[in-house]
Amino acid sequence: MASSPASMHHVVVDGKFFRLAEEKFYLKGVTYGPFAPNAEGESFVTRAQTQQDFELIRELGANTLRVYCLPPRWVLDLALDFGLRLLIDIPWNKHLCFLDSPPLREEARKAVRRAVRECASHPAVFAYSVVNELSPDLVRWSGAKAVAAFIDELVVSAKEVDPHCLCTFGNFPSTEFLRPQEIDFYCFNVYLHQQRPFENYLSRLQMIAETKPLLLGEFGIDSLREGEKQKREILDWQIESVFRAGLAGAVIYSFTDDWFKDGRQIEDWAFGLTNRNRERKESFAVVQRQFAAAPYFPLPQYFKVSIVVACYNGARTLKTCLDSLSKLNYPNYEVILVDDGSTDTTPQIASLYKNIRALRQSNLGLSVARNTGISAAEGDIVAFTDSDCRADEDWLYYLIGDLLKGNLTGIGGHNFLPPEDSPTAAAVLVSPGGPAHVMLTDRLAEHIPGCNMAFYKWSLLEIGGFDPIYRKAGDDVDVCWRLQQRGYRIGFSSAGFVWHYRRSTVKEYLKQQQGYGEAEALLVRRHPEYFNSFGGSVWRGRIYTAAKFGVTTRRPIIYHGIFASGFFQTLYTAEPAVALMLCTSLEYHVLVLLPLFVLSVSFHQLWPLAITGAVVSIAVCIAAGAQADLPRNRRRWWSRPLVALLFFLQPVVRGWARYQGRLSLRPTPQVAYDSLEKMENSHRNEVPEENRYWAEAGMDRLNFLSSILARLEHQGWQHKVDAGWSDFDVEVYGSRWAHLQLTTVAEPHPGNRQLFRCRLVTLWSLPAKVAFWSALGFELLVIGVVRETVPWIWLLLLLQVIFGWFIEQEQKDLRRLIGALLDDVAHARRLIRLETA
Repeated sequence: MASSPASMHHVVVDGKFFRLAEEKFYLKGVTYGPFAPNAEGESFVTRAQTQQDFELIRELGANTLRVYCLPPRWVLDLALDFGLRLLIDIPWNKHLCFLDSPPLREEARKAVRRAVRECASHPAVFAYSVVNELSPDLVRWSGAKAVAAFIDELVVSAKEVDPHCLCTFGNFPSTEFLRPQEIDFYCFNVYLHQQRPFENYLSRLQMIAETKPLLLGEFGIDSLREGEKQKREILDWQIESVFRAGLAGAVIYSFTDDWFKDGRQIEDWAFGLTNRNRERKESFAVVQRQFAAAPYFPLPQYFKVSIVVACYNGARTLKTCLDSLSKLNYPNYEVILVDDGSTDTTPQIASLYKNIRALRQSNLGLSVARNTGISAAEGDIVAFTDSDCRADEDWLYYLIGDLLKGNLTGIGGHNFLPPEDSPTAAAVLVSPGGPAHVMLTDRLAEHIPGCNMAFYKWSLLEIGGFDPIYRKAGDDVDVCWRLQQRGYRIGFSSAGFVWHYRRSTVKEYLKQQQGYGEAEALLVRRHPEYFNSFGGSVWRGRIYTAAKFGVTTRRPIIYHGIFASGFFQTLYTAEPAVALMLCTSLEYHVLVLLPLFVLSVSFHQLWPLAITGAVVSIAVCIAAGAQADLPRNRRRWWSRPLVALLFFLQPVVRGWARYQGRLSLRPTPQVAYDSLEKMENSHRNEVPEENRYWAEAGMDRLNFLSSILARLEHQGWQHKVDAGWSDFDVEVYGSRWAHLQLTTVAEPHPGNRQLFRCRLVTLWSLPAKVAFWSALGFELLVIGVVRETVPWIWLLLLLQVIFGWFIEQEQKDLRRLIGALLDDVAHARRLIRLETA
């Protein structure tokens, strides 16, 4: 049998999957052996029997064998002739306390190097498993961190012999907590025979695998104990569940009941798809049918999907993006490119693609561009990606499949660093502030990144689409929160991923972070319940990203079960030390370090404290750079210093942009003053705390509020409407130093008449609070240091009193202006203003 040209290639990792030459390679495997030694002492059957087995395995539809001993060369050659790949488990004395014995460790290293050397980069080799199913009590004895490090050491040993070989280790639920870093993909042996727990555990394993492929290395059913009928039914849904969950493949245990272990033939089990004489069992036909269907099991429905790509000067990567969107494995979709006023060659590139709809508008920002795409969309589902992304060909298949399966309104997925991207981009990947998903469970998300998300079109129309105030970023966060506030659920698809080109220079990265900071300033006004006092976002879920959000100082905790007997032994990772990361924040630099250094000029005893504070900040950044999970093939000598620098600069740049947005002193709209002066009533100079309006005919309170909001919009007032969490109806960001919260209530009266009461409460704005409390804190610090009050402190205190009086006047003016606006709206709605007691 002649080998095909594709069979001579090696399998490589491609995101969450594998690729063989130009095609994706989904593993459809069975375990094979070990058998009683043949005449040559090999743990394989005769060549003739092996050839017959391989013919039957190909008839089964399998393309991979998992073997538990080193195959001789003739087995590799024969497998290649049949187009089969081998996952080779490398045997060594794993059952002993190997970390306690240097000779045992060296024996394991030699076994790995020998196996890789003897296979000599044979194209039939899919990958090596450097160890399979370590005893959980042994791992607890030696320490999980040390065992994971040794697994990494074995992988490095293998790659020293063959740098391009793929390596993993066979894990199982009892040592789920082991997380070696150097493996190329995750491989788990899972024996769960109930569908819901099985599928739930696959979702959990996908979260553990994160950016790497996940392979189900063993699963199966014993015909003796479960019965062949039960075996057929379980394997039927298990294979489908595996591939629908986006795993890179699965290996069934086992091809045959013929099994030789520990020097004897095993007689009391029957996991095989064939018996010891290679006669097919009933389960063989089930696996054959399901392997033929895999990986693309039909979706319940193929809704039309409109893919919207918003682009502003994205010519550098736009062609790559559109090329990928032209080759999706989904039968019913359209691509809409919205050119948001680009000044580069974006229009010329778009004109090359006859299969996309290209729309052009003036530069109105990201949200408006996406809304333009929504309006033009013909699909029931609208998916979004960016011009600096390229989609995996199965992106829509998995994204839409998980959306339909989970009773969800929206769905998102991973965004990976492309393998061809630069070392600088790799450093940016593990630096703070990149696109991330926030998970509430293994399936439900609190936030999904804007470069990879999809929603039912009706849900986007229901909330009014994307908010146009978000021109650069923040629109995806806002949409997720608004949908969740209406009770809708958003999910996450581990297999529905895109490749996302990162910023390739420090300047571009910091510019991006500045845009994110500006977006946060807008988000904190729309969604204050999701932010802390300093304007930092507070997530309920866990953030998943290649970048660590801080320095981890606490060891992870492992649940072992009593006496290390737990079937599922889980790792609970400690959160990064938030208090330490505060030492890199803009607030720390401005409110702590800057005053210390300024005061140190006059009070020299403060120099050690100031210098220590600066050293702590720098040390935290260095530690974050040291802990960064940089891709091995993109590491340079300068990578970790660069990551440390970005950890130092990012909070300052992003925080400064955030405060610029929050502290900007927007003047009161002039039209408000004009309206006030034109009103011909005696109330315009009053400072109301409550306005009352009488309605002779019934009127809905929400209609009255809609009129108020329309007037605020018309006059240009910055305002935030209650999203369901506030004690007020609308907050008006008013006259520079003050905000106003308006609350309304309607009292029903006889004769279908109503009394509308409007409460006006004014508050200090953030700029006012910062100015007042910063000055007070500085004064108290000086008094505490010098132990007495110097004369100019009294001047500062006087200025503070004057400033407080000034803010009080600003609040009165704001209540007067909004009171006049309410009078104007009430007059237009033919309401009668009543005097307040």
